[in-house]
Amino acid sequence: MVRLNKIYTRTGDDGTTGLVDGSRLPKHAARMEAIGAVDEANSAIGLAVCALPGSPHAATLTRIQNDLFDLGADLATPGEDFTPGEMTLRIVSAQAEWLETAIDAINEDLQPLRSFILPGGSEAAARVHVARAAARRAERKATALTASEPVNPAALAYINRLSDYLFVLARAVNANGADDVLWVPGQNR
Repeated sequence: MVRLNKIYTRTGDDGTTGLVDGSRLPKHAARMEAIGAVDEANSAIGLAVCALPGSPHAATLTRIQNDLFDLGADLATPGEDFTPGEMTLRIVSAQAEWLETAIDAINEDLQPLRSFILPGGSEAAARVHVARAAARRAERKATALTASEPVNPAALAYINRLSDYLFVLARAVNANGADDVLWVPGQNR
């Protein structure tokens, strides 16, 4: 279990931050951008959880929040060996597969899409859409990192599936798609 007795360390006052392996990077480095975007997505999911009290979806989102901490730890561990170990936390393919199963289960009850949908409907669905957009940003930051450094392929798959999950969840929260707000192309011409 993690125990934090002191919140500030002053080690980042020089504009750098530490990684799992003890190395330091500028806080604006591509790796740190990806980690930060994952943190933002996690925070947006937390806000969505608050809009779903008592819903089984809230428990699923909380599990996802824990996975996103795992993803942050994975991204904070540079290198080319993506094997999890006692002291190395890595995203594994089973985590993305779990999301795929969750997507399929939700999608079974959704009304077929007749148009692109606008983020909205209910407040809870709008919050899930904000989380979806944040997850997409995290995916863009993680894939940008791959241009210069190796990134765990399972982590990339997980963050890609997450935005898909959040899309179908937003539709489920909108009365299984009945309350989706449909895009009307060229409406203001």
